[in-house]
Amino acid sequence: MKLEFHQLDRRHEHLRVRHPQRQRLLLASLASAGQQTPIIVVAVADQPDRYLVIDGYKRIAALEQLGRDTVEAVVWSLNEVQALVLARSLHWSERESALEEGWLLAELEQHFGYGLEELARQFDRSVSWVSRRLALVELLPDNVQQQLRTGEISPQVAMKYLVPVARASLEDCQQMAAAFARHKFTSRQAGQLYVAWREAPPQIRQRLLEQPQLFLKVQRDAELEPAAVSPLQELLRDLEMVAAIAHRANRRLRRLQPLEEESEQLRHLLDLAQQELRRLTVRIPELRPGKEDHVESESTNHDSATACSGSEKTRDCTLAGHLPSECAQGTSFQLRTGAGTAACRESRTLSATDPRALAPLQGESCAGP
Repeated sequence: MKLEFHQLDRRHEHLRVRHPQRQRLLLASLASAGQQTPIIVVAVADQPDRYLVIDGYKRIAALEQLGRDTVEAVVWSLNEVQALVLARSLHWSERESALEEGWLLAELEQHFGYGLEELARQFDRSVSWVSRRLALVELLPDNVQQQLRTGEISPQVAMKYLVPVARASLEDCQQMAAAFARHKFTSRQAGQLYVAWREAPPQIRQRLLEQPQLFLKVQRDAELEPAAVSPLQELLRDLEMVAAIAHRANRRLRRLQPLEEESEQLRHLLDLAQQELRRLTVRIPELRPGKEDHVESESTNHDSATACSGSEKTRDCTLAGHLPSECAQGTSFQLRTGAGTAACRESRTLSATDPRALAPLQGESCAGP
């Protein structure tokens, strides 16, 4: 049936939270497609042609904005309390917050004389569930609850941060709520301010609530500062880079068909890279807490120009001879064993400290991806 707006009793509108963004979407939908879902009303006793709105306050407000005079409605043959409880149990719209549930419980308690046990039976809940939601409503000051109803503060933020503050100080709760509403805090920002308030001494708490935007600026600046990196973290990052570069070198090696002198140069650079990796392999297990020497100290005590001399040459350069068999499937050429000495005389030879002097890790198959 169609009802005119003057026939509607909207006494329970304050039990709902407003969502400006959702209201704008609803307004656009009603403007383009018209009203698709009727509101729910019950007849008001002893008042002919007067109906109490149970559900549909947002649709009524949107239709008024559009200049309409009537609204489609469905009349339930229930009394006021039965209709309110049934509408909330059906949950046609978005899930209600605990605060909205608390508002309805408080309305039934104050205006209809329902006790905790009766409310629990009506909503098919426990007495403790009813008590907790009533406590939420009773804890928050009236002006804070009004900010919730108008959508300036979300119910989730109020439950998570404002209710605990209200238990400690109603004045601080009001100041924090004013800061949330005035500066349009996100849930994350509200949480940061609450944690700082909770851990601060009384005099600092007052300053936080008086200048919350300054606190958030300090938080943003702190997040932009680079975090301190330990020597171990730097070493791990370097090793990850070495592994990634070796993997990339394997892929490039499969696509190359170098000339003889380039093959010798590759052999020399591979020897240098494997030499440094073997030093790391030997050096890392020797590290013990309390030692002040660094990983790179040993490599600096050896001249790269003499890396292949003496017994170390025998140990380092012979292992490089395994490369041809490992890369046989992925390359169209083979490096000659024993090319290290000749390569040391190449004019285009790079030093061990050159960043290009990196090659696949020893034992890594070049046939990998």
